[in-house]
Amino acid sequence: MNRFRKTLVVVAVLVVAGAVAAVVEPQLARPATTPPADATITVIGTGSAKAVPDQASFDFGVQTQASTATEALARNGNQAQAIVAALRKAGIDESQIQTTDVSLWPQTTNDGNEIVGYQASNSVDATVPIGEAGAVVDAAVAAGANNVDGPNLSVADQSSVYAAALKKALANAQAKAQAIAAASGVTLGAVQTVTEGGGQANPLPYEDELAPAAAAPSVKIEPGTQTSQATVTVTYATAPSQ
Repeated sequence: MNRFRKTLVVVAVLVVAGAVAAVVEPQLARPATTPPADATITVIGTGSAKAVPDQASFDFGVQTQASTATEALARNGNQAQAIVAALRKAGIDESQIQTTDVSLWPQTTNDGNEIVGYQASNSVDATVPIGEAGAVVDAAVAAGANNVDGPNLSVADQSSVYAAALKKALANAQAKAQAIAAASGVTLGAVQTVTEGGGQANPLPYEDELAPAAAAPSVKIEPGTQTSQATVTVTYATAPSQ
């Protein structure tokens, strides 16, 4: 009887061991986890390109006073036309000359109870090649401009500068994606999607501020540089490393 019980115990142990082996063995034989076939890597790339400004815009203003509003506006209009004529004579194309402001306001006594005259103002914006900026300022002041605001420097061909920044942004995105793929043990595949971010030219300080035009025979403008920045979001396909 005891021998029969021992036999049953041995059989039971063998059955349990087989069951455990059946559960454990497939888990141990399972291959290492691999990325799914449709796995991707998404990165943000940035790039910038510098360019030297080749044009400058100025706001030339004139203020006039008279005892009546009509007379103040008439004087101001004549003076503004003289400035426009001087700009055209200096070689500035009509498409680059624009009136930006016409204003009229009364002048009163100190207590504000009586109008004693009127003051009118007119502002004309002109965009000029940067090499001609000093001569154009001189011409406008000689024609009667008594307020000069500028220069606002810019690059005429902004699209080319921004395109260069975009190329650098894409290269930056690819470098980031390759680094991530290498660290993750996968192979970087083809580009799946590209989303363009915003880009703009950010002016850097130029060397000299515009000196008062009436105080110098010629105004020198230093162009400095401007930087165009671009951002892209790129998604790449991946594949398991071989």
